[in-house]
Amino acid sequence: MTKEEIEQLLQKIEDLKAQKLQDVEDIRVKFLGKKGEITKMFEEFRSVLPEQKKEFGQKLNLLKTKAAERIEVLRQGFENVQIAGCEKFDFTKPGDKFELGTRHPISLAREEILDIFGKFGYAVAEGPEIEDDWHVFTALNFPPDHPARDMQDTFFINPDSNDPILLRTHTSSVQVRTMERMPLPIRVVCPGRVFRNEAISARAHCIFHQVEGLYIDKNVSFADLKQAILLFVREMFGPDTQIRMRPSYFPFTEPSTEVDISCNICGGKGCNICKGTGWLEIMGAGMVDPNVLEASHIDSTKYTGFAFGMGIERIAMLKWQVNDLRHYFENDVRFLREFQSVI
Repeated sequence: MTKEEIEQLLQKIEDLKAQKLQDVEDIRVKFLGKKGEITKMFEEFRSVLPEQKKEFGQKLNLLKTKAAERIEVLRQGFENVQIAGCEKFDFTKPGDKFELGTRHPISLAREEILDIFGKFGYAVAEGPEIEDDWHVFTALNFPPDHPARDMQDTFFINPDSNDPILLRTHTSSVQVRTMERMPLPIRVVCPGRVFRNEAISARAHCIFHQVEGLYIDKNVSFADLKQAILLFVREMFGPDTQIRMRPSYFPFTEPSTEVDISCNICGGKGCNICKGTGWLEIMGAGMVDPNVLEASHIDSTKYTGFAFGMGIERIAMLKWQVNDLRHYFENDVRFLREFQSVI
């Protein structure tokens, strides 16, 4: 390494030009990279005589500084060109079209159900998804040996506790909380997500959604329950819909009933959806058991009430002829696009 070589390289750097931004990076690597020309000169500096080190060191530092400055000037030149190009862009031009999403069918069905009962004067009540045994079972008249208290049917968080915590299996727990804190009369619907320890299939899932209703007042009768359900199904499925009530059993209602509606596909004539019967099951219902009222400190000699509960997935399946419950949870955009026109 000589002084002349340093001067020649300095002149070479001052004359550098670049045609594109990549050329600037190539220049940086050529001169300042690990194997660059200036880097090699600094390595050769170790062999310079001691009396010459000061002079050579000053020239090398100047060379490196000039190289870095020249490279930065070249880089800034290309950045300014890019900014100038942006200034010519017409921001008034229409943007690119993008595909709109849609409401989830469960949300659509939930809101329609709540809107219908809202017309009838029902308020909306909600509660926690993680519940205690009292609100899910004991206050609802479930006997200690009821199958629902078993881990094969319910997701328990601490099953060995004297007061176990669990994922609620129905939104009836919200009804209990409402009876505990709300003044009479009570007229509410309770929507929410519930959990049951079931195998996932086209007709069952471990997670699903419910809407339950509760009406408590003086002189509430089974006829009031029947009329409320009839009005609901005709609003939801059409004015010609009929209902059929079959005797059933639930721990928290007495008497209890399963409710069917006339098939909205075949008009009650029989098809593959209703399995040829002309009827489709939609909910369970009944008069609130006096034990349930007393558990929430409501005088069952003065007040009566009815309760009903339905699966939102079930209602949506019947309304839009969905044949597989798993579609609701897979977020397949092809399935969700089917509901773009449902607002």
